[in-house]
This record gives sequence, structure tokens and C-alpha cells, in this order.
Amino acid sequence: MTLPDDAGDLVAEHVTGLQHTRVHRSVRGATGSSDGFLWWHRPGALHPGPLTAPAAAAVPDLSGLPGAALLVTPVPAGGGLLHRAPGAVSVVTWLADPRPGAGRLAAHALAAAGCALRALHGTPVPPGLPAGPPAALRRMRAWADGRDGLLPGAVRLREETLAVWGTDRLDRVRTWWEEAVAPPVPSLIHGGASLGALVPPLHRGRTALLTGEDLAAGSPALDLGWLLGDLAELTWSQGRNGGPVSPEGPDLRHVLLAGYGPGPGADALGRAAVLRVVTHMQDFAAYCDWTEELHDYIAFTAELIDEEGRRAVPGPGPGPAPGGTPTP
Repeated sequence: MTLPDDAGDLVAEHVTGLQHTRVHRSVRGATGSSDGFLWWHRPGALHPGPLTAPAAAAVPDLSGLPGAALLVTPVPAGGGLLHRAPGAVSVVTWLADPRPGAGRLAAHALAAAGCALRALHGTPVPPGLPAGPPAALRRMRAWADGRDGLLPGAVRLREETLAVWGTDRLDRVRTWWEEAVAPPVPSLIHGGASLGALVPPLHRGRTALLTGEDLAAGSPALDLGWLLGDLAELTWSQGRNGGPVSPEGPDLRHVLLAGYGPGPGADALGRAAVLRVVTHMQDFAAYCDWTEELHDYIAFTAELIDEEGRRAVPGPGPGPAPGGTPTP
């Protein structure tokens, strides 16, 4: 593994069969002062190929757009991809932090993400963009279709999911997949705009949305639904584990969509949120150790499909996006 000379102490590491992530403190200059963090991703042991970002040059520079997250693209490094970010942890970690300032920081980051995604979706689709949907959605569709070559955990999940869902729910998910990946007028989409890719600053500066590997042409609802699905899953998980179902602070769904502005309708957003949760469930079964918690996920996704993801989408009347960069 070869990382830049300014790669300092390792501060976090996450390993699954799909991806290996290391976060290093970045140290610049003779004084050894801290200057952000290096997020390095390389393929996990079960990943089918290398990590690349062939269309990263098409990502707009949003440094001149106030209120927007920076769409931080990677460079190749050590057999993987390296992003520079202003923080060591993503919004997922901040949302688990009980301090009031952590919730405000997460809200600010989601508002900034909405603004950034709006700008990205308005960027022309580059001619050299790889064909087809983002990799995660390709994996989910292969799982839904029961194709040959599925990993053992994915095969088991499909069998147990079909026993609960039935074929009707599976067919509905396939239909929503087609609508999202092949809209009449496709936009340039992030393709993996998850809470785990959204990195607020540790002290000051702009939020970063790690971008590049999953760029694709598709419906803008996919990017917004990816984040809404993450929020719905997190709320459900907190509730089943005894945590607050509705944490104090602003409704983060409203905050995200207010940051984005007018956009896809509630039906498209809800269905995209379902695709996100199903994709996450499939990837967990395929690339992590099997856990009985997946049976709860099967029941949860069945409910989401029946309601077309409505719990993931707020009602009318989102308030203004929060300003400033609060600290916890």
C-alpha cells in the first residue's frame, strides 16, 4: 500500500468483503500541523474488480457555490482510490452522537448535500460516462433476478426474502428499478450518495460528499432517495434498539429536500428510498457475516414496499436549510 507522504496516523478502519476503508490524518508542512483527513478505499476480498472513477473529471467544482457540499473526487493510490476530506467520520457517526451540536452538524451537512446534488444533476451527462446503472444497483438487480454467481449470503437472503415478500413485491421492486435507472431524460447522478459518503468538517470548512466511483446517468430521485432511505433505515434501527425514533432537532428529510429545492415527486423519492434499503440489505448479506438481524430487515423492507417508501419522505412544508457550521 502506497499513500501520499502526508498520510499521518490511522484514525479509523472499516473492512467488509466489498470494501476496505482506512482514514488517516493528513499532516502537512514542517510543523506537522493537521490539515484534514485522507479517506482511502480499496476493493474488499470479495469485490469483483478494481475501484475506478473514470468520469470524475465531469464533476463540477462547487467551491464557488455557497451552502453546497464540495463534491470531492478521488485520485488512484495504493491499488484503490483516495479522497481528501475535512473530517474523520461521516454523518452516520454524528447522528449516533447524543450531543445537541452533533445533530445540528448533521443537519447542516444534509442541507449542503441537497444543494450539491442539485448542482450535480444540472451538469450535462458527459459523453464518456460508463453505460448502465451504478454498481450497487447492478448488484441489487442481479440479486432480485436470482442470477448465477451470487455470493452465498445473497443466495440465502433471496430464498428467505421470497418466502416473506412473495413474487409480487419482488416484481414491484424490479419495476421501480427500471423507472429509476432509465428515466425519459436521465441526469448525471452521484450513484452512491449515502450518509456514509457525507463527511462534515471536524472543526471548520465545507462538508465533503465523496464522489466519483459511482457516477451514472439516471433519475435524480435515486440520489435523494439514497439519503432518504438511509435516514428511514436509521430511524427504524434506532427504534428497534430502544433509541429515539424521532430524535430532537429538525426533520432531516425536510432539511435535505429544502437544500435541494424543487425536484422529484414524493412517489419517485419513496420508491428510490426502498431501492436503497433493499440494496443495503443485499450487500450486507453478501459481503458481511450472516446475522439473524437480516430477518428483521426482510420484514422491514416488506413494509416499505407495501407503503411505497412513504415513511422516508416528509409531508409538505419543509423549512429553510440551516446555515453556518455548528460544532458539537
